[in-house]
Amino acid sequence: MTRRAHRTTTSLTTLAAAGLLTTMAMAQDFNAAAPHGAAYNQEPAFEGQTRAPELTSGNVALTQRVLIEGLEHPWGLTELPDGQWLITERPGRMRIYDGNGTLSEPIEGLPEVDARDQGGLHDVSVAEDFAQTRRVWWTYAEPRGDGTNATAVATGVLSQDGTTMTEVQRIWQQQPAWASTKHFGARIVHDGEGHIFVGLGERSDPEPRQYAQDPQATLGKIIRIDAMDGSPAGAGIEGALPEIWSIGHRNIQGAAMGPDGQLWMNEHGPRGGDELNAIEGGRNYGWPLATYGTDYSGAQMGQTQVEGTDQPVYYWDPSPALSGMTFYEGDLFPEWQGHALLGGLQSADIIRLDIQENRVMGEDRHAQGIGRVREVEVGRDGAIYVITDEENGQLIRITPQG
Repeated sequence: MTRRAHRTTTSLTTLAAAGLLTTMAMAQDFNAAAPHGAAYNQEPAFEGQTRAPELTSGNVALTQRVLIEGLEHPWGLTELPDGQWLITERPGRMRIYDGNGTLSEPIEGLPEVDARDQGGLHDVSVAEDFAQTRRVWWTYAEPRGDGTNATAVATGVLSQDGTTMTEVQRIWQQQPAWASTKHFGARIVHDGEGHIFVGLGERSDPEPRQYAQDPQATLGKIIRIDAMDGSPAGAGIEGALPEIWSIGHRNIQGAAMGPDGQLWMNEHGPRGGDELNAIEGGRNYGWPLATYGTDYSGAQMGQTQVEGTDQPVYYWDPSPALSGMTFYEGDLFPEWQGHALLGGLQSADIIRLDIQENRVMGEDRHAQGIGRVREVEVGRDGAIYVITDEENGQLIRITPQG
């Protein structure tokens, strides 16, 4: 009952020859308010769909404590070994929250970003041995001239006093650049073997959308690169750029490595059709050939199922506008152990999924009304930390009540 039951066998060149790499109607991130709606698992061989039952275990009263506010559209969040937190703000700032109510001045030394609309400074992560190396990675919308931009990945070393990023190096940039301010994607996941996965958006507009199926472009892809120098470490797809791991993605907004080592990423659909995907190297995840979403005009966008492409493990209609993702490991919520936690931007909540053998067995919603949850992380103390993507964004700590 996993995606492997309908593994892709159709090559990208075959899809192109069949005329399937077509430009489709314009669709952007779904920003209309959406209630908690239907969500479905996908069965093998397109046999149907089953809504996961509502989770009843682990429903506990929560205490939400605002640690800081005044963040301008925060986007990325990661904990440092000493309990401090690195936070990115989309306009191009990275700051440190010290855990005691103090937010630092912006860290100096970061590269210029294109902060129009959805662009700017995005995800951030640190090395496992950060206490020794002070190594940091981040993604951002890089200005590329003449109004164009593209997602880029950079790394640097944070000074001991936390004020300056040194040894800054851009190690990878998306191709081609495009004159768009949407769908940068940009989540980072470390594979534990010296590489990073990066989920990339397809830039939204009808013309670049077709590149999600183009093996010689990195729009709408997941890439895998060496964490230090950006050298390619892809899945070895025939005819594809060497860093490409998988193709056919729309706008990846959340990513995490599961407890069993399975890579998971979620992505925005158009109007409806947000997806949760279990990522395997060399696979085609469908966009823009297959989607459960519709155009903003209400028109159906192509097909829901296309032979040779993978179905999502789970999809939502209407869209919660998924964002950051993690798996719970901690002591404060014992019944949530191993469950996936996803942020909802438009649903303004935390979505909890019980995933077993690559299948969603149950779903529940928590902290409803908390705000546009851009990222969700689990701290070393077992608490859940979220940032809200607002002009007056907040960092919030969530614990069981009592």
